[in-house]
Amino acid sequence: METFAALQPARSDSATVSGVFEGERCRADEEKRTRIYTGRTGLHKERLRMNQEQTKVVRSRPPAQGFYNRVIKRMFDIVISAVGLVVLSPVLLFVAALIRLTSPGPAIFRQTRIGRDAKRYTMYKFRTMRVNSEHDGLGAYSNDSDPRMTRIGVILRKTSVDELPQLINILKGDMSLIGPRPPLTYHPWPVEEYTEEQLRMFEVRPGITGWAQIHGRKGVEWNKRIRLNVWYVDHVSFLLDFQIFFSTIGKVFSNADNENKCATVTEGNQRVHF
Repeated sequence: METFAALQPARSDSATVSGVFEGERCRADEEKRTRIYTGRTGLHKERLRMNQEQTKVVRSRPPAQGFYNRVIKRMFDIVISAVGLVVLSPVLLFVAALIRLTSPGPAIFRQTRIGRDAKRYTMYKFRTMRVNSEHDGLGAYSNDSDPRMTRIGVILRKTSVDELPQLINILKGDMSLIGPRPPLTYHPWPVEEYTEEQLRMFEVRPGITGWAQIHGRKGVEWNKRIRLNVWYVDHVSFLLDFQIFFSTIGKVFSNADNENKCATVTEGNQRVHF
């Protein structure tokens, strides 16, 4: 009796080879699909990681470098300063003529101040003191009884009208409407002596009014004033500028904190690290 194996048709060599090739092809296709899937998955993960990193960078970007401060705020400054110069031109001309008629010297006072990126620029104000008296007597401090002040200068200081020529600085890009007040090159101390943290106040354009001005104005000690300026740099926004603008109006009409009653820098408190 023939065995079952003997009854089976013998497989040809060609069929065997074909089967081997077919198996190899299947394994190759499977490996290819695996590589493609893995590659796509890896690419997806890499793109996801990059997006997360970019989102992290955007979220961690300081407000001073944000879109509002770099673009929108500058647009507001240009429009407001241009319109202000046109609308207030009769007042500016009248004040300039009044200064020239009541005291010898120019109507506009030019002074070097420290601006954005700690660079120097020329700031404009209506002259309120006698010519060449900046470093005389009380030095950086002045009040109504300061002998350097002119009669018209006292009124201009009280009403803050002496600051109006700074609209030109805003239009030029030296300043902003809202920002830290620009310090003198020698007061409260030379820029080379500012601490690294204090230098951060120069990351934005200086302003006609700012966060420190509505929190004590001229009576604030300079280390505290700089801390307030740095806080503003870290939190600058449209709503904050809006708040500062209208708070300043109230300060101007009430003439609050608009007089230097004492020195804001003394030997014992200069350059405090914070």
